Amino acid sequence: MSKSRGQAAPTARGTRGPKRRDGSRDRPARNGKAATPHERRFSRTQLLVGVVAAAALVVAALVLVTRLGGSSDASSDGSIAGAQENTALLAAIPQRANVLGSPHAPLTLVEYADLQCPYCATFAVDVLPYLLDDYVRTGKVKLEFRGMAFVGPESEAALRAVAAAGQQNKLWSLTHLLYMNQGMENSGWVDEDFLRAAARSVPGLDADRVLDSAKSDEVTRELTRMHHQAGRDGINSTPSFLLGRSGGTLAPLDVKSLDADAFTSAFDERLS
Repeated sequence: MSKSRGQAAPTARGTRGPKRRDGSRDRPARNGKAATPHERRFSRTQLLVGVVAAAALVVAALVLVTRLGGSSDASSDGSIAGAQENTALLAAIPQRANVLGSPHAPLTLVEYADLQCPYCATFAVDVLPYLLDDYVRTGKVKLEFRGMAFVGPESEAALRAVAAAGQQNKLWSLTHLLYMNQGMENSGWVDEDFLRAAARSVPGLDADRVLDSAKSDEVTRELTRMHHQAGRDGINSTPSFLLGRSGGTLAPLDVKSLDADAFTSAFDERLS
């Protein structure tokens, strides 16, 4: 979570400079005079400057493409990469505050996550779709998101935005879209423009309200509540999971690897 060479013009016979020991020749002279060492050094300097400038432009373009999640994936309506896929993934699944799925689901899976955590993004992109199709959409399991912000200041900025989206019952929609476009930790990828574009890419989510609410006391209290929950549950890394019967005691779910089988086997055992 991106150069064609011009053909040299032919030189007139008799204007080439003397052949050097390495087999090369001096460039054609102006007004019949041979190129001086100073002119040759100046020409090489110009070439080097041009190469460096071109490389800088390539790097800048790659950074811009990465920052936007890939220009080829950007929609003409201004939505960010993966917006349509994200909408389809969560379609028709109930959301309320930080909970995804039927309120009557017999099992609850709690996820503690940091929006800048790359392993959390792996869970979201590679594992979550399988759990949604077979367990959440069918009403067997509901998911509860509890955010943490220990990777850096951009973690808190992203968490505030998704908590504000939770006030409109779109927390999971915005969270998953941020994971799909996750940048390098504290590299500047979480800024107001990006959060606004992400929020606008979620159908039914008021982006201006998200950004305003993200700074509110209500969101601050929500982050404090999740922080205290993490402390009580002994959470010291992300992603971390709790699983159990809804309304009962939830216990840590120790998964050895972030693959769907690790979760589905635990679900099936408790549902049997």
